Amino acid sequence: MPADNSLYDTHASEWWDETSFLHLLKTGLNPARFGYFLTIFKRLGLEPASLRVLDVGCGGGILSEEFARLGCQVSGLDQSADSIATAQAHARREKLDIAYQVGAAELLPFESASFDVVVCCDVLEHVTALEKVVAEAARVLKPGGLYLFDTINRTFQSYIETIFFSQVLPFTRIFAPGTHAWRQFIRPDEMKKYLEEHGMELRELTGLQPGIPSRAVSAEISRLKRGEINYAEFGRRLKFQTGGGTGGNYIGYAVR
Repeated sequence: MPADNSLYDTHASEWWDETSFLHLLKTGLNPARFGYFLTIFKRLGLEPASLRVLDVGCGGGILSEEFARLGCQVSGLDQSADSIATAQAHARREKLDIAYQVGAAELLPFESASFDVVVCCDVLEHVTALEKVVAEAARVLKPGGLYLFDTINRTFQSYIETIFFSQVLPFTRIFAPGTHAWRQFIRPDEMKKYLEEHGMELRELTGLQPGIPSRAVSAEISRLKRGEINYAEFGRRLKFQTGGGTGGNYIGYAVR
């Protein structure tokens, strides 16, 4: 069975709710991955205020807002109309100018070569037509444009960590059932192949993982399950960082 993407309609109002599993993406993953993207900008000498950025699969806007605060001109797109409504409402409250709209990653409603940066985070492992999604990202990127992404490797490690412990086993489950489907996870060689076939050069891949030992992660999950901490605090305590192996989550960038 594919990942149940209807979850993002059902839980659309919860993107900014610190008690929701969706908020784990903001406090857990965002600091590490956005920090990584900033290092790429600096490495390539890119000035954020000059960049037109498209956040594909933006959900409630938790990553779009990071780029907007940096000074980028941001557009966000998601197939969940309810999530887009949440993103628009939050951006208004924060007085951020972000152009959100409903649409599919497989058929982007934008002109070719119209963005300097395309971002795909928490998205690629949820689609059923991965090559189309990559092809569309390449189409809307300007020559020399930057493709920023993260996803999950299809390994035994990712099955145990992301499916069995995080989604199936009741005592350790932190995601709603159906959030992920292991067969939709993407090996790095597959990712590299699709990027190259659509004119993008993979420049770097690295791991994206908790910065605390496994036993400490288990202890924090127990605190979460007992109600001692919420998802926002749980994410902060995981101290995600980039680097290391790519057997689970990984992050990287390519250039058009």
